[in-house]
Amino acid sequence: MTAVKALAIGLVFGLVLCWSGMSSPDVIRDGLLFKDSYLYFMFASAVLTAAVGLQVLKRLRGASWTPERPERRHVTGAALFGLGWGIANVCPGPIATQVGMGIGWGYVTCVGAVAGVYLFLRRGQTETEPARDAVLAPAAS
Repeated sequence: MTAVKALAIGLVFGLVLCWSGMSSPDVIRDGLLFKDSYLYFMFASAVLTAAVGLQVLKRLRGASWTPERPERRHVTGAALFGLGWGIANVCPGPIATQVGMGIGWGYVTCVGAVAGVYLFLRRGQTETEPARDAVLAPAAS
């Protein structure tokens, strides 16, 4: 049943990306070139939604987490992400929607993303600190 829920959420996410124009390389390029603020309003709404969702999660499930200090790997990852985004006019979210819409370089970006993950995993090194399952568990009373 979890796979069905994940598929439903993925389909809704993809539809919203297409409907909102966030899969369009033109919309992304115009935002990155500061020609249009639409991209930034979408980011702001996503951050607001995530902030509200985290507070709801915290209150309903008693979940707790501790923020971690930025490390070199975070800065390096952010720089690579931004560089790739600027060159390809796509972030990882809309890659599948661009492929589905037949946008040519969506295929190239998809191959690049898969190759990047493959190369990272081939290094045999995972994150410096593995995720802890207890992060979203109810806080101890």
